[in-house]
Amino acid sequence: MSILKVARMGHPVLRTRTRPLDVGEVKSARIQQLIDDMFETMAEYEGVGLAAPQVHQSVRLFVAGFTPGPDDDAEHERVPLMALINPEITIEAPEIIEDWEGCLSIPDIRGKVPRARQIVVRALDRRGKRVELVAKGFTARVIQHETDHLDGVLFFDRMKDFQSLTFLEEFSRYASGRSEVVPAE
Repeated sequence: MSILKVARMGHPVLRTRTRPLDVGEVKSARIQQLIDDMFETMAEYEGVGLAAPQVHQSVRLFVAGFTPGPDDDAEHERVPLMALINPEITIEAPEIIEDWEGCLSIPDIRGKVPRARQIVVRALDRRGKRVELVAKGFTARVIQHETDHLDGVLFFDRMKDFQSLTFLEEFSRYASGRSEVVPAE
């Protein structure tokens, strides 16, 4: 397996709609290796999702999820490990939640993005088998974010306004309540 180079915002591959994969391609050694490499790359960069365009591949495929570590508490929502090909999303509940997102292609930046709270996703798994998943909360957010990548959409495009846009370092201070105000001189 290999760690792949992640495309950063500004690279045209991130703004291009990807092409679907047929079942034969999904089962090919090339796509199976790509899936393995994407999981390894996602873990290396501590992401929770990674879409094929982010590793310079213009195909409708993303990987997501993480295995909880021994220090993870039961309240932390675990996104199950998945590789989804040609995903199609249907919004299941009308409720929209605005919450923080980041992206490996836009390092060190966070912003609040509105997303559907509950969705159904229909796709192929890595064996080419049709699957249907009901997802809610953070898992639904991750699936919507990664599917957007397959359509050339970045999380900035979904933001209502940019007032929440922040660097990760400042986000960490703000989110942890350790915000320090320094008087102007």
